[in-house]
Amino acid sequence: MLTALDGTYGDRADAITVAGRTASYEELLGAAGAVAADIAGAPAFAVTATASLETVAAVVGGLLAHVPCVPLPPDAGPAEREHILRDSGAVEVSVDFARRAPAPATAGGPGDPALILYTSGTTGPPKGVVLTAAALAADLDALAEAWQWSAEDTLVHGLPLFHVHGLVLGVLGALRTGSRLVHTGRPTPRAYAQARGSLYFGVPTVWSRIAAEPDAAAALSGARLLVSGSAALPAPVFRDLERLTGHRPVERYGMTETLITVSGRAGGEVRPGTVGTPLPGIRTRIVAEPGAEIGELQLTGPTLFAGYLGRPEATAAAYTEDGWFRTGDIAAVDPADGVHRIVGRASIDMIKSGGYRIGAGEIENALLDHPRVREAAVVGVPDADLGQRVVAFVVADGVTGAELTDFVAAHLSVHKRPREVRFVESVPRNAMGKPQKRLLLTDGTASTGTATTGTSTTTQKGTPA
Repeated sequence: MLTALDGTYGDRADAITVAGRTASYEELLGAAGAVAADIAGAPAFAVTATASLETVAAVVGGLLAHVPCVPLPPDAGPAEREHILRDSGAVEVSVDFARRAPAPATAGGPGDPALILYTSGTTGPPKGVVLTAAALAADLDALAEAWQWSAEDTLVHGLPLFHVHGLVLGVLGALRTGSRLVHTGRPTPRAYAQARGSLYFGVPTVWSRIAAEPDAAAALSGARLLVSGSAALPAPVFRDLERLTGHRPVERYGMTETLITVSGRAGGEVRPGTVGTPLPGIRTRIVAEPGAEIGELQLTGPTLFAGYLGRPEATAAAYTEDGWFRTGDIAAVDPADGVHRIVGRASIDMIKSGGYRIGAGEIENALLDHPRVREAAVVGVPDADLGQRVVAFVVADGVTGAELTDFVAAHLSVHKRPREVRFVESVPRNAMGKPQKRLLLTDGTASTGTATTGTSTTTQKGTPA
């Protein structure tokens, strides 16, 4: 699984750096061996997944001992932490990176659980997603091919180590490909600029902040590839990065349950707002209503999870009768080249208004193209006449709601214009930068249909224009 630790690439003294601390492969293997000895025979173990060498050693130790690791978010509240520990049955461990022990000679197979990552719990208590070593290996090998990722690279990122992006891709990916890893601790523009890597991972919030600091962005011009994921990269940020770094960022798509399944390619054509084509071994399909261009993205392949821990009903419900995983995301595929575009979540980003099916993401990108708009989140709220009306929550200065409505109508079909524009101080986001739209819908303002202070509202009704 972790090719770099079997001597394939030698023992680099600076193989892995996390938050300013550096270790060789030999040091990491010794610390992981000590963790493996501690957890041997346990059904699962948990570790507080701080940005540290200790977290890396814990995850590697779990792989050596064939005991699944449950990474705990460092900022998890007491109730969330208790739920994860109780639900997983994991033994919580602490790690001393200075301890050393040989890797144990334990038996295991590629189908064994390797990680149990918990979902965000937006529709109920967080569920444990069981990922096998085989799924991890299949995904990392496919990404190495897609991104031309090799032992010659230096990977730089500062992402949390309790998600797929930061942990699986950002740590295990480096240990499988043999690339040097520099985890910056915090993903600041200055830290990214100083790392001088060849391959960079970031979420849109990170890239937006880097694009806002031209000197930091220019320092990334010597990189080979910039990768964005975990949420859609706004088109203006894409264009700013291209102008400042000379790179067109590659976007990719995935979920905790599926790992990364669709991606742009290094050296290939990259278009803003798209996530590329399926990785080797992955098949996708769009299930849409007759005549619709967008629909639910469903997929199958070797990277899919082994199920939700202890929830066979939820696992079964996640699949269609013919065995395809229901992502719950709305997407479109270009028939000419198979490039995928993610519109949003079916539960909140698919808006049915006046007989039209409208993707929130397309409107958000149009709003973000306005020079005075910094953030935008679009939702559909109940409407007696239209079914749902398009409401935009916007962070902006010096522009009216009516101007933004006209701006969208001039760039997209008129029926996609916001019926209301509500100005807010910020759009709530999770640790990976994804907008938390349900918080906007439950704050007591969006569901009433009444304009709040500073809000511009359009009240046109009738047949779609």
